[in-house]
Amino acid sequence: MVPFPTTQPPIHPVGLMSSLPTLIVLAAGQGRRYAGNGHKLQAPLGAGTVLGSTLRAVVASGLPMLVVTRAPLLETAARVVDLRDIVVLSESEAARGMGHSIRAGVAERAGSSGWLVLPGDLPLVRPQTLQAVASALSLHPVVFAQVRGRRGHPVGFAPELFPELMQLEGDEGARRLLARYPVHGQEVDDPGALMDVDTVEDLASVRKAWQTARVGPA
Repeated sequence: MVPFPTTQPPIHPVGLMSSLPTLIVLAAGQGRRYAGNGHKLQAPLGAGTVLGSTLRAVVASGLPMLVVTRAPLLETAARVVDLRDIVVLSESEAARGMGHSIRAGVAERAGSSGWLVLPGDLPLVRPQTLQAVASALSLHPVVFAQVRGRRGHPVGFAPELFPELMQLEGDEGARRLLARYPVHGQEVDDPGALMDVDTVEDLASVRKAWQTARVGPA
């Protein structure tokens, strides 16, 4: 399947593709806090969807990528990403929580020089933010995007953490690794690194910011 065309060419990454960490997009959750119609990742945003907008930012970053999702969301992901870069979990696997989704993605790209974890509901995150975290990961075991001192996404893990990533389970995700290892906050000028879509109100805020970014401030 040919990837969905982007409005701009991918940003040229520094170094060889094989030296870059893989960006794992998590899109296997149920989104239970979202009370709108359908799944939050399929909610319309601009000419696409919440998930589609997140994925286009990843494609534009030029980083290797992998989407971890479920069958109901496969078509949405495949509009942007080649099928070879999508892992589809069964419903029972997805129900095991974010930790299991991260583990599945890391296992699928076990030879990578690290992994960045990005929830699929951050449609305003900038490609430059993803690259900044990827670059910092060569110097630190754990890196996260930071906006004016606030922790955001993605979160990156160096390859030496592979054994512990393979033990993740449940909805805690990789939180315990952030508590166990030295963590570096990579400061970025990107409010989109903080703006996830958990609720209908979140979606309204994201849509407003999306529109403002395209028409400019009044």
